[in-house]
Amino acid sequence: MSVTNQESAVKVYGNYINGEWVNSATGEVSESTNPANPSEVVGIIQKSSIEEVNEAFTAANDAHKSWSRLAAPTRGDYLLKVSNILEERLDEIALTMTKEMGKTFAEAKGEAARGVAILRYYAGEGMRSTGDVIPSSDSDALMFTKRTSLGVVGVITPWNFPIAIPIWKMAPALVYGNTVVLKPANETSVTAAKIVECFDQANLPKGVINLVTGSGAVIGDAMLANPHIKAVTFTGSNTVGKHIGRLAFDKGIKYQLEMGGKNPVIVAEDADLDLAVEATISGGLKSTGQKCTATSRVIVHEAVYEEFRKKLVEETAKITVGSGEDSSTWMGPCSSASQLETVLSYIEIGQQEGAELLQGGERVDREGYFVTPAIFDKVTPDMRIAREEIFGPVLGLMKVSSMEEAIELANDSEFGLSASIFTTNIQKMLTFINEMDAGLVRINAESAGVELQAPFGGMKQSSSHSREQGRAAIEFFTSIKTVFVK
Repeated sequence: MSVTNQESAVKVYGNYINGEWVNSATGEVSESTNPANPSEVVGIIQKSSIEEVNEAFTAANDAHKSWSRLAAPTRGDYLLKVSNILEERLDEIALTMTKEMGKTFAEAKGEAARGVAILRYYAGEGMRSTGDVIPSSDSDALMFTKRTSLGVVGVITPWNFPIAIPIWKMAPALVYGNTVVLKPANETSVTAAKIVECFDQANLPKGVINLVTGSGAVIGDAMLANPHIKAVTFTGSNTVGKHIGRLAFDKGIKYQLEMGGKNPVIVAEDADLDLAVEATISGGLKSTGQKCTATSRVIVHEAVYEEFRKKLVEETAKITVGSGEDSSTWMGPCSSASQLETVLSYIEIGQQEGAELLQGGERVDREGYFVTPAIFDKVTPDMRIAREEIFGPVLGLMKVSSMEEAIELANDSEFGLSASIFTTNIQKMLTFINEMDAGLVRINAESAGVELQAPFGGMKQSSSHSREQGRAAIEFFTSIKTVFVK
């Protein structure tokens, strides 16, 4: 699947087009390095040319007719084979993820296991209903719906979940009869190539899945310009997502965008504070805060504010920061030098704006992109650290005097991805569920995370308002055809 640089013995990962691993004609490459040890090269990524992007789409388009004509259970069988191969290679691929983007090995292994489960879930989708019989006003007629595949789907994925997100996009696309061209984030292209290896080992028909790598600005635009693309599914920043959305709209194809979040947790005066502290830390600081559903704003009732703040600072101070390969490490590095600089710049901005830094926020004096988790007090709604997505281990505390004020403050954001509340009062739970403007609301649980069989997506500027995962995925990856038989 790759050539090997004999001098460094580092693999060079190429394109996967029409069932073959192909070296790019550009001759241009970039190094994927370990954020915990930047001198360690995990792999070398080739930069695809626009011509190779077009070749990938041609291969996918040529494969679509025969793939879509396969019985859906047969397509599901292929996904089941992929899941078994991924399970066999779980530790190897999880370790690659840890080395490539810094996530702790325990978290990486959990994500890889989730990828296995997602593949098996959608393998089962091949056996489920894809239409309904509808009563006709004509007693001699039969009317029903059936779902049809879209064609070639462009899949553009981020670096923070380099196994789960590509799989939860590709698996439903494939089982519903589409073919795929995957463009992963540069930072995790080695991990993506290993996932594609699993599909290759399962002997999917040529052209059903294709991989291209390189600059998002070049490759992403080329994907949207290709005449064969029928849909694009994207997870990433709002700026890039809106650009993709505009291109897709102008082209008249379906698009699915999952973007940013500024996710709140509300701690009511009757909350279990130990549980709330544990979940706030887990939701906000696991994966170094590099989750779209990570807790960022911590809205606490004044009656328990001081006690909660004290407990939060004490528990956060216990966190061990280090290489994700070290089993004693709780939090790994930021994914890259630029991500570290972004986090440090927001910590500086928070202090300049008048927030009080209670804990952390310092670069660790060692090789790698490490920062200690930061907690800010006296955060006000107008501050940038309260409004902009940081995508790092930074929590901002905000004090309120009522549930009404807490929900109003939680909703005071352009984003609406996830939110959680800690309370033992049923009425407060119901009010939160009904009034919180977020696609994912969780009660007495951290803001991050959704089960694979449940719909996932945001409101407001967090999403294009479609849903991923679970049975809901069929709505994006298929079209409904109404059939009338006389």
